[in-house]
Amino acid sequence: MLKPFLTFAALGAAAYALPAAAQQAVETGDDSYNMVIVYGEDECPQSTADQIVVCARKSENDRFRIPESLRFSDDPANEAWAQRVERLEMIGDFGIMSCSPAGAGGFTGCTQQMIDEAYADREASSDVRFGQLVEEARAERLSTIDADAAAEQERVEMVEREYMERLARERGVETAEEDETLPEPE
Repeated sequence: MLKPFLTFAALGAAAYALPAAAQQAVETGDDSYNMVIVYGEDECPQSTADQIVVCARKSENDRFRIPESLRFSDDPANEAWAQRVERLEMIGDFGIMSCSPAGAGGFTGCTQQMIDEAYADREASSDVRFGQLVEEARAERLSTIDADAAAEQERVEMVEREYMERLARERGVETAEEDETLPEPE
């Protein structure tokens, strides 16, 4: 009886001894952007020239909580009564498009059922939509490209104009002396 209590106490002490992480990075597999979850008033890391940093801000109360995707279990005891009633409505449904092992063509509805369940999970998900945040960060970065390109083009044209004027000044003396008409080639 005392051994489980000591184990639990040791785990609790270890949890309090660890420093709190201000941010949690999400592995994306793509190095062009970095998705970070920050809590409360923590500072978001700055983007670099080769990497976009996308920050998702959550409330300070969520810092030490179990992530939402791990808070719920698939235990049948945790299933809502409304979902149990829906399942009872499907009893006796067999045949084509039923996703049932009974009846001819019962397997044909399984794909549609999986698609419906995937859309329902996606709509019910409370995860951060990083795709939308990445697109917003890219749009913000791309919004200044036209102005930056125009400024760079103007600078290049000015440098070329100054070079041509300097070249004309340097060759101005020579061109006045060489202004004589040259003989036609034979």
